[in-house]
Amino acid sequence: MRALLLCLALLAAAPLQAQDAPRVPDVPLVADLSNHLVAITTGFTGTNVLLFGATNGPGDIAVVVRGPTKDEIVRRKGRFGPIWANAAAVRFHDVPSYYRVASSRPLEEFAPQMLLSSRQIGVDTVRMINVDESLPAEEMTAFRKALVRLKTGNNLYDQGISDITMMSNRLFRTELHFPANVPTGTYMVEVYLFREGQITSAEIVPLIISKIGIGAEIYDFAHGRFAFFYGLLSVLLAAGAGWAASAVFRRV
Repeated sequence: MRALLLCLALLAAAPLQAQDAPRVPDVPLVADLSNHLVAITTGFTGTNVLLFGATNGPGDIAVVVRGPTKDEIVRRKGRFGPIWANAAAVRFHDVPSYYRVASSRPLEEFAPQMLLSSRQIGVDTVRMINVDESLPAEEMTAFRKALVRLKTGNNLYDQGISDITMMSNRLFRTELHFPANVPTGTYMVEVYLFREGQITSAEIVPLIISKIGIGAEIYDFAHGRFAFFYGLLSVLLAAGAGWAASAVFRRV
């Protein structure tokens, strides 16, 4: 009889405990990467990193991957008599070395252009600061397009339409491709959730791309404090190889 009364008391207290327990907040957006480190070795030919996540309801997803920024120089060739040579050059500051966009739908279908420009979502919205402000706007636009065209040709810039797979209006995934010539450094993977033309939620996931192994040691030796000695050693090796080849052919 006492055991029966104890069971009834526990059943009666269960709903009260459930009501008193704190509720888990409803997070609009959660995203992560399958790998937070891309290791570049001597045999590196490029790789894909899976980005996956979930939302608390329907919406559109846009993903922006930005690489480390650096200065870029764009040169335009001109004809001087019978030869072609560099006629003009423009330097841009703080240009992303890598830039990739993926979205569940074309960006203009779910977001206003002003919002996309403010967040630099889309290849055409990437800010490129020009040092020489004396050039006309038309020429600056031409140089900018040339830089984007060169980056795209090297597989460093890309804007993928409908590259994000949506499942049940909640789960999503996409493959982020990094080519063999991808620059090293810290990358920022920005994930945006759009609803009714506005950004409802956003999340930033870091990604590190680094050289490892003997290739990294040679790279550090060539570009670090010993760059002068690396260049001198290369010259000596080239001269030695040339002398050895000439000696062999002289004997033959």
